[in-house]
Amino acid sequence: MQAATLTITSKNYSSWSMRGWLLARLAGLSFEEIMIPSDDPAMRAEILLLAPSVLVPCLRHEGITVWDTLAIGEYLNEIRPGAQLLPKERKARAHCRAICGEMHSGFSALRSALPMNLKANYGGFRIWARAQADIDRIAVIWRECINTYGGPYLFGSKVCMADAMFAPVVTRFLTYGVELDAVCRGYCDTVMALEPVQEWVSAALAEPEEIDELEAEF
Repeated sequence: MQAATLTITSKNYSSWSMRGWLLARLAGLSFEEIMIPSDDPAMRAEILLLAPSVLVPCLRHEGITVWDTLAIGEYLNEIRPGAQLLPKERKARAHCRAICGEMHSGFSALRSALPMNLKANYGGFRIWARAQADIDRIAVIWRECINTYGGPYLFGSKVCMADAMFAPVVTRFLTYGVELDAVCRGYCDTVMALEPVQEWVSAALAEPEEIDELEAEF
């Protein structure tokens, strides 16, 4: 049987690639990475938020193609239920889907003002008001989840889809030195300590490519 493949682009810049890759790893799926160079015009447009839709990551498994990150997460939850990418309890599962959906479709100011860049460190970065509103909302989500389900992950002791969806946000907060309360800082530390996240970051730091538009300080 042909191995599953996951098409991704830059590990340094592509938050959607990171989400899809983490979901596949957390699900325990064996897959081959297909890397599209970040200088490919279509991929560059997606990273710079100029594309009309996001087609990376793209999972191919047993003749099935899934290219939307949320759809990938739902598909992986179906084929690997033991990984518990979604919580077992119905109320928690609905809550998880809701915040994953909010991450998937919202926070546009954060995305544009604080682009993902794992190699960078912008101390003293000035955050404009709309981006700060997104940051404040994310902090509320994290605190509510951790207070409700006990942590250390968003839905308790088991890392799940929500953690994969918010992992690139954690890296953004670190890159731009975003001020956070103790609960949110602790959650960031927990996410960054995950073995798959450390593996992703190490690969991102080894990438030779740079995208000039994302290397500028805004």
